Amino acid sequence: MKEQRPKRVAELIKREVSQILISRVEDPRIKRFTITRVEVSPDIRQAKIFISFEEQEEREERMKILQKATGFVKAELAQRIRIKFMPEIIFVSDSTFDKAFRVVVLLNRMEQEEKNE
Repeated sequence: MKEQRPKRVAELIKREVSQILISRVEDPRIKRFTITRVEVSPDIRQAKIFISFEEQEEREERMKILQKATGFVKAELAQRIRIKFMPEIIFVSDSTFDKAFRVVVLLNRMEQEEKNE
């Protein structure tokens, strides 16, 4: 039963942080994003929010904006969900989609080379 609580809190944080970033953060540079997953520590003291942006060009700048907005996001989250301790929020850039895209490109290139031989 204890293992389920971090999972439930992670899903709740994922949903609420997504809504906060869409509706309450006014910087247009971070509007097009995907929260790929949220990992909450077993003691629910820390939440890592993995985020990916549609346009990857300015990823570092967007992550800096999110880092600056962390306190605001945490305060908004505290108003929306009721838990004993609000976890520390850490935004992490998720490059999973980039890696998957590179693998697909490499596989397609290998397939083309086999057809040409």
